[in-house]
Amino acid sequence: MNNYTLATADRLTHLKIVVVSLIAGIIVVGVGIAARPELPDMSTRLEARAPILKADKPVTWTQADRVTIR
Repeated sequence: MNNYTLATADRLTHLKIVVVSLIAGIIVVGVGIAARPELPDMSTRLEARAPILKADKPVTWTQADRVTIR
């Protein structure tokens, strides 16, 4: 049988393609998960040591030198 194109391939060839692509996908996902760096849980430390920021007076930014009256 001709297995040169996907249209003329037999059932076994289609099954091989599906299995190889599934294994390749699992490998890519596994490498991606393994390559992710483990970050320490910094949220509790940041909350305890973070500086307190307070809002200033509201500011209006314009491109003209006119005074905005509200």
